[in-house]
Amino acid sequence: MKIDGPFYATMDTAAAEAKRLAAIGYDGVYSLEGSWDPFFPLVLASEHAPELDIATGIAVAFPRNPSHIAYQAWDLQKFSKGKFNLGIGSQVKAHIEKRFGVDFNPPAARMREYILAVKAFFNCWQHGERLDFQGKYYRHTLMTPMFNPGPNPYGLPPIMLGALGPKMTEVAGEVADGLIVHPFNSQPFIEETTLPSVDVGLAKSGRSRDDFIMQINAIIITGETEEAYKAAEKSVKDLLGFYASTPAYRPPMDAVGFGDLQPKLNALSKEGKWAELAAYIDDDFVDAFVVRGRPEEIAAKLKQKYGSYTDRLAIYAPYAAPDQMWKSIVAELKTV
Repeated sequence: MKIDGPFYATMDTAAAEAKRLAAIGYDGVYSLEGSWDPFFPLVLASEHAPELDIATGIAVAFPRNPSHIAYQAWDLQKFSKGKFNLGIGSQVKAHIEKRFGVDFNPPAARMREYILAVKAFFNCWQHGERLDFQGKYYRHTLMTPMFNPGPNPYGLPPIMLGALGPKMTEVAGEVADGLIVHPFNSQPFIEETTLPSVDVGLAKSGRSRDDFIMQINAIIITGETEEAYKAAEKSVKDLLGFYASTPAYRPPMDAVGFGDLQPKLNALSKEGKWAELAAYIDDDFVDAFVVRGRPEEIAAKLKQKYGSYTDRLAIYAPYAAPDQMWKSIVAELKTV
């Protein structure tokens, strides 16, 4: 199992942050698409900490044409000497239609075609296949020598799909190289919905779990002092309230008996009462979605919860904590 760290870095901080995360002992870093581009900082991460795997976790797919993202992935795979994973996802409908201004529906069918289109570019460049992808949502039929980068000496970059619902998760199993499990996950939902959906998709493509990468994003609460622990808990409760207010994220809540809370939190968010959401996140809710405890307990708890089906474990801890604490946790994860 490889351990990945969150790469909250902009262009001006990327070099130093990559070195810091490498020193902690992470095997790789993943960038997020927030208020800056998820691809650019990874270039600097690869240059200044070449031992790290790099990944987008995730880049929003639909606003980017498959041709654009194929070229970006190809360049990063070559520059990183084979250490790049292309993580993509659909985002939610409101953002795709209102923020990015592009079509969303039907998301699972559109994403399936999107990934196949990106792979058509990869196969054209790597294996000399004719570019002749003609689908319902994407059409790519022209590749002249001037625009063909040629074979990648480090092979094809894996395509990881971030998914939550069973249809999108099945798409990951069928056409992607791996699944990025959303950090807002509950264990019953993973075991009863996510993993069976992956298996359905894998069966369609004639593959097994051995041919597939499972990456789990794990939200963690920990701290070396009571004060640090409480600060981490507050930050995570704010995060959980935000996730729980989103209608698309209700299924993992239903799986642990908290589904009825979602409409209330969604109504509060529409009223702009973001600061009130965390008050509804009680200890039972936290325990359903988070691994928490003293620093020396975290590695064993993560392994117990996710170890039987995880190839890459992505740490998600949105709060300040000492590097030495994380270094100890990561080291123990690699030995448990």
